Amino acid sequence: MKRFFITIFVIFLCLTAFSANPDGKIKINIILKSQSDAMELSRMADALSTKAERRLFVVNTLKRQAEESQADLLNYLNELEINGLVEEIRPLWIVNSVSCYADELLMDKISQRDDVLAVYHVEELQLPEDESVVIPAERGDGREIAENIVKVNADKVWELGYTGEDVLVAVIDTGVRLDHADLQGRFWDGGAEFPNHGYDFYSHDNDPSDTHGHGTHVAGTIVGTGASGTRTGVAPGAKIMALKVFHGEDNLTEPTMCVEAMQFAVEHGADVLNMSLGQPLPDAAVKLMMRQACDNTLAAGVVAAVCAGNSRLIQMLAPVPYNIWSPGDCPPPHLHEDQMVNAGGTSCVICVGAVDFNDVIGGFSSEGPSTWSDVAQYNDYPYSSGSATNIGLIRPDVCAPGVNIKSLDWNTTNGYCLKSGTSMATPCVAGTIALMLSKNHELTPAQIDEILERTAIPLSAHKSNDFGSGRIDALAAVNAVGNDGVAEIDDNVSIYPNPTNGIVNIAANGLKNIVVFNALGQKVYETIDNKINLSQFGTGLFLIRIETAQGVSMQRVINDVF
Repeated sequence: MKRFFITIFVIFLCLTAFSANPDGKIKINIILKSQSDAMELSRMADALSTKAERRLFVVNTLKRQAEESQADLLNYLNELEINGLVEEIRPLWIVNSVSCYADELLMDKISQRDDVLAVYHVEELQLPEDESVVIPAERGDGREIAENIVKVNADKVWELGYTGEDVLVAVIDTGVRLDHADLQGRFWDGGAEFPNHGYDFYSHDNDPSDTHGHGTHVAGTIVGTGASGTRTGVAPGAKIMALKVFHGEDNLTEPTMCVEAMQFAVEHGADVLNMSLGQPLPDAAVKLMMRQACDNTLAAGVVAAVCAGNSRLIQMLAPVPYNIWSPGDCPPPHLHEDQMVNAGGTSCVICVGAVDFNDVIGGFSSEGPSTWSDVAQYNDYPYSSGSATNIGLIRPDVCAPGVNIKSLDWNTTNGYCLKSGTSMATPCVAGTIALMLSKNHELTPAQIDEILERTAIPLSAHKSNDFGSGRIDALAAVNAVGNDGVAEIDDNVSIYPNPTNGIVNIAANGLKNIVVFNALGQKVYETIDNKINLSQFGTGLFLIRIETAQGVSMQRVINDVF
């Protein structure tokens, strides 16, 4: 308990520390008024026939807009740099912004420029701790598969021939141990320009080596091959791009570095971003930057698995609707039907919560909803406690095993360890996405999100602010992917009567299995018969998970027994 409160104190203390260079200048970020309309950009990109064409169009459009709109500002900053008032000018295009070190007195003057929307201090943050110390784990016998892999049925996907091949996942984290045996052959080829398979955005060099262990553990859950004895990777045929945004043993970072890493990943061909990171209690300027980056990433056709955060137990400091970390508080690519009462915009983020191996919510897993009514440029997803309509943005979208997860230990070249946190659940989702893309690389972020939510094992009657749509099932998700898109099966499945007085009939082609859940998300019945008797379970709402040869359909039925 003492360690927990020390950790919380450190997290909130570091939120007040501004990044400064040795000359006493502070780091600032300048957001320009000219920002892309991501929805319009997406609509234009929809006319292109492939994801590769879409990415190229969006990247080039954003670069061109930034180059044109930043020209005057950059000339001004360059003059200040000559006079020693500004240093390290770094323009971004995925968000139209420029960061630099500057004299604090310049902030007000820069903010008054006609082309500037906002200027803010860049906070230097510490990676919030996960919810357990690192526990060493024994190496397996060569046949062992980590428990989380089996729990989500990823090993059964391998038997179908899908392992994540030809899919690139960007691991935006503390770096990766490049010589771990279980990662050999799994790295992105960055060529002569990026010889170490990624980049360090804190030190601005080509060495993304892990200095903490967090990123190596995350990478192992995505692609760990089992070379040292235990298969830890959900998608062992995929490859990873190591993007380091934290520095040293203290794991310091800045939000601008995370955005710069997202920009690098989108430009250099990543199919999936894994972001097992986030900022607790970000201010409106940081939220604006994060969401704009996530909006434009979606426009480029790239999806991100992002952790919900580990703040559930500190709601006196981070109350709902501010318990979810950013960018996990950004909206998903697909809006679930339960969200439509309070619909808003979309972005690339699939937010991930954590459960244990019994599908019980992790005691640390941050609780939704989030809201964007506090960011004027968006002003959507309003939240009022107890309201049936102002429900905020339901967070997370899905959950995955995140308690005592076995993956790679960065302290050795062939070791394993156990860690817990939503950071550990997130790469399980990223790996599952890689499996889906290895079946159909042209899946859109919205299709990926919809499939993951539709095929998840429900743990609540509706999409909830604990579990999202449920715990992911990799096999069901891959089965729901058609070779030419999403396998549409809901139209081929019907249940009747609904409401019912006890007996439910199910009509479906290629029926494989039926599971019935009550309103609490508890499994109450399983069968392969197409007639179910619900009378023994009483009155209420039930969810019926129908698996067919084409995929999984989730149906709701009202049992009205008197």
